[in-house]
Amino acid sequence: MDNFLNLKGRRVLVTAGTKGTGRATVDLFRDLGAQVMATARSRPQGFPEELFFASDLTTADGALAMSNAVRERLGGVDVIVHMLGGSSSPAGGFAALDDNQWDAEMNLNLYPAVRLDRELVPGMVAQGRGVVVHITSIQRVLPLPESTTAYAAAKAALSTYSKALSKEVSPKGVRVVRVSPGWIETEASVHLAERLAEQAGGDYEAGKKMIMDGLGGIPLGRPSKPAEVANLIAFLASDRAASITGTEYTIDGGTVPTV
Repeated sequence: MDNFLNLKGRRVLVTAGTKGTGRATVDLFRDLGAQVMATARSRPQGFPEELFFASDLTTADGALAMSNAVRERLGGVDVIVHMLGGSSSPAGGFAALDDNQWDAEMNLNLYPAVRLDRELVPGMVAQGRGVVVHITSIQRVLPLPESTTAYAAAKAALSTYSKALSKEVSPKGVRVVRVSPGWIETEASVHLAERLAEQAGGDYEAGKKMIMDGLGGIPLGRPSKPAEVANLIAFLASDRAASITGTEYTIDGGTVPTV
């Protein structure tokens, strides 16, 4: 019996693919037979050199260089997973965010996807097939005004852009979908929980609870695992999801409290 998911021969680009959920996605796609190019600003020690390209996608030049590398090394692309994102904005609410912080959030969470799609999606249209996966965030519907206003706004913009792109290119054979994670238990989030716990005189589980409480609670009782998010991405990129386009899939353990 064939494996439920098979991505054999697919040419795939995963941005921010060297750690956390990006790394889990790269590993899973490779296990499923895909030819995967990963990108980040630098290659971590021990990360395979094969099909890695260092690029700063927060700049127009970096996105262009990445696109050219994909064309040169893969001869085109069948799946793009826009994993890159995050926030460096300070706490303090909207008044603490100056133009530089707003620009930084957009340059990290919106423009890399827009620029890479502009370069690479026309090739997908020309070949009559392809899948674009934009990783958004539950913050687009559940912003935390103390610290994530600009990040949430950038992710909301990414979601709207993704929907518009899907309406334009789906009739031409290119599916566009969104995956909206909540809190994911990556190495970075583990360090955050440990730091919060240390400040409060508790252990890691206490730190996790502080984060979950800050989100209003996670009914499942835990954050998602990187591999769980990667599983959803792989399904949506596969032929098993051939009629799915223009939609957003939340994976947050029930964090968002509304329908």
